[in-house]
Amino acid sequence: MQAAPGQLVSGRYRVTDRPTGAGLPAQDVHTGAPVLLHALDLPELLVPGQLYDEPDPREGHRLAERVAAAAERAPRHPRLLVEPGAAAEQGVLWIASERLAGAPLAELAGAGPVPPYRVAELAADLAGALRALHEVGTTHGNVTADAVTVCEDGAAMLGGLLLGTAEEALCEELGGGVPHRLYEVRADLLGPRAERWPADAGPPADCWALGVLLYRLLTGHGPYPEGDLPTLLAAVRDGRRYPADGCGPLRGLVEELLDLGPEARPTAAAVQQRLRALLAGAPEPFGPTEETPLLPVPRPAGPVVPHPRGRARGEGRLPVPRGPSRVPPALLGPLLVGGVMLALLAALAAVVLTAG
Repeated sequence: MQAAPGQLVSGRYRVTDRPTGAGLPAQDVHTGAPVLLHALDLPELLVPGQLYDEPDPREGHRLAERVAAAAERAPRHPRLLVEPGAAAEQGVLWIASERLAGAPLAELAGAGPVPPYRVAELAADLAGALRALHEVGTTHGNVTADAVTVCEDGAAMLGGLLLGTAEEALCEELGGGVPHRLYEVRADLLGPRAERWPADAGPPADCWALGVLLYRLLTGHGPYPEGDLPTLLAAVRDGRRYPADGCGPLRGLVEELLDLGPEARPTAAAVQQRLRALLAGAPEPFGPTEETPLLPVPRPAGPVVPHPRGRARGEGRLPVPRGPSRVPPALLGPLLVGGVMLALLAALAAVVLTAG
């Protein structure tokens, strides 16, 4: 279902613009706050042996209640997006989240691999958000690039908690407790995205998904083949992943996060601590001092000021910079006085010649 600008959704959210990659921009008419809406269809979903022609209204309300309970359990944290809740309307579950100035991480990462120390900054923010969730006994379950917003100041904000909760709840409803049906429903709804298919559950699954996301940001692709779901799941089960050669200084941490043994993975708190230590000793421009700029300034290749005639003179050589003055400070005073006396003598000679 699509909502047009000006339409009121669930009696509370006024759509303000067309959909973007991050969601549907809207405004909360009760508070005036800008929000993003995510629509989860309660769909005509084909499951082998059963076709859901019409969404069950009770199903939408049950999902909304489960999402509301997850919203109440979620802690307030400076790196967690505020997600007020969800409401079912005409076969669609609408989920609202805080809208901040920024861009989805998936959009920023689409241009190719992200520099490792920038990834470390983003990962430290995400690990802090996961730590807050885990401390109150909540698992996120949707740690993906689509769930992360990178703000204008460079901070990473983790959202997607309620959407992930709703998707998993919908899969359980349509799966009916039958394992093979649950698998088929999840396969249709989630697709072969490695972050959503951990080998275990709970906080260790979130940390594993964080490792997958970091690998993806650092290399430009996932650590497992994602051409189809059976191949992906077999690779995850057997621990067959691509080498982490492109992960640079984060290689050790990424490999530990992707360990198949949940007890061997670092916790979100440990990940945050290790990333902070890495960033504290990082080369410029990621050092901890205030004088260090927040973002790197790229330097152009070649001489900063090219020769006006190209490279014809001094082909292949860079201009030799002039060094500082070699005059000792002690001689500057006498030299200055001598220069003044010479100027006075020259002026006197000129007067005498003119008078003569």
